[in-house]
Amino acid sequence: MSRIGNKPIEVPAGVEVTLNGNIITVKGPKGTLTKELHKNMEVSVDGNVITVKRPNDEALNRSLHGLTRTLINNMIEGVLNQYTKTLEVNGVGYRAQLKGKKLVMNLGYSHQVEMDAPEGITFEVPNPNQIIVRGIDKEVVGQTAAVVRTKRPPEVYRGKGIKYDYEHIRRKEGKAGKK
Repeated sequence: MSRIGNKPIEVPAGVEVTLNGNIITVKGPKGTLTKELHKNMEVSVDGNVITVKRPNDEALNRSLHGLTRTLINNMIEGVLNQYTKTLEVNGVGYRAQLKGKKLVMNLGYSHQVEMDAPEGITFEVPNPNQIIVRGIDKEVVGQTAAVVRTKRPPEVYRGKGIKYDYEHIRRKEGKAGKK
């Protein structure tokens, strides 16, 4: 029995949820999200409570039950508060800046690395060594932060590169040399 899938979702004030077949639309103060849900899941909206049910206990339906509930809950949370991911840029001469909506990074290459923000995503650079990715879709925010991180992943000897703010880089000892 899915514990997460059986939990009802409370819709807070200021958020409007509409269900049209298996397409759910969530509208809130930060924006609107639309998602097509799997046809096996039975979603019902009663006032300000959303419930997700599965037709039977097949493996596919069991796996989709909690997932569907979590996706809907993430949509509601996103249009209400927005999601953020914070990245840190470490290294001598490594820095980030905004030029319009473009993120421009100096990462030790012979050229600057430029990145356009995907639709629905905004970049913030409060200081040259910090990048904040902000948006209402949790999946897109996480994917964009991961793409920014791949431009120069952190290395284990000196710790240079782009890392998440919560990430801890295990440092390696260099070559000991001859004695």
